[in-house]
Amino acid sequence: MSTEVAAKAAGSLVSITAHVPEDAMSAGLLGTERVGHGVRIRSDGLIATIGYVVHEAEQLWIGTRDTVVPGFVIGYDFDSGLALAKPSLPLHGPAIPIGSADALSVGDAVTVMSSGGKEQHVAARVVAKQEFAGRWEYVLDQAVFTTPPHDSWSGAALIDGEGRLCGLGSLVIQGFETRAGTCDVNMFVPIELLAPIVDEICQHGRRLSPPRPWLGMLVHDDQHDLTVVGVYRNCPADKAGLRPGDVIVGIDDEPVVGLANMFRRVWSLGSAGVDVPLNVLRNAERMQLKVRSGDRAGFQRKGTLQ
Repeated sequence: MSTEVAAKAAGSLVSITAHVPEDAMSAGLLGTERVGHGVRIRSDGLIATIGYVVHEAEQLWIGTRDTVVPGFVIGYDFDSGLALAKPSLPLHGPAIPIGSADALSVGDAVTVMSSGGKEQHVAARVVAKQEFAGRWEYVLDQAVFTTPPHDSWSGAALIDGEGRLCGLGSLVIQGFETRAGTCDVNMFVPIELLAPIVDEICQHGRRLSPPRPWLGMLVHDDQHDLTVVGVYRNCPADKAGLRPGDVIVGIDDEPVVGLANMFRRVWSLGSAGVDVPLNVLRNAERMQLKVRSGDRAGFQRKGTLQ
């Protein structure tokens, strides 16, 4: 990447600081003070970031190296885990060209950028492109994994050799297995999951397709069992009687193997509001719990969401 291209890409990066109330659903897992990054994707100041940085935020600040201004959340996309935000006051800078994570190949050289200047750039390479499933009812068909990892990854920009945005940083994973061995990596959400629905989110605060059924649970996959490790209070799974320690063995009497398979099976039953029959092992006793699913957005604080 040329110095000129790198400088222009870096100019599109902003810092994001969010304050979330203590009684917000996500506060226990993600904390109440969150710091991350975003990328200006349109000339009107629209910023893309990873959703958990701004999720349920009641106060938001967006900054460059010289200026920090209040901001607000435009909307979320729970399927991709990405969000859009905007500064409340002018915050000048270029918009980054949009690329494609799909165009990247394993072995490609990339740059991972966060806000804060040239010292926040990490020269990296793509080591894997594969499915990712998170315990919070989340699946990506194909995430991008890079090494060495950036130590400030939340909302960091994955930039190709032409200075185009290909993804937004979500996680750091230690001991990630690749064909060449294990290494520490960052995981990126492909930007093309957001690009087609930007206008929908700007107008409606979310994508317009029917929301997926959400149960309100956290599930750990140890490669043998799918164990419930958390249940959100007064949410669908809690109301149905699901408890931490329960092991999910099937959906509607069909066995499930792995997080991605289980979540996709739930989503295949219909949209939010559909009944989800969970086959559960509790203290070695098999039982079925019928969970009336909900729309995840309906259980979240609106915060600064416009």
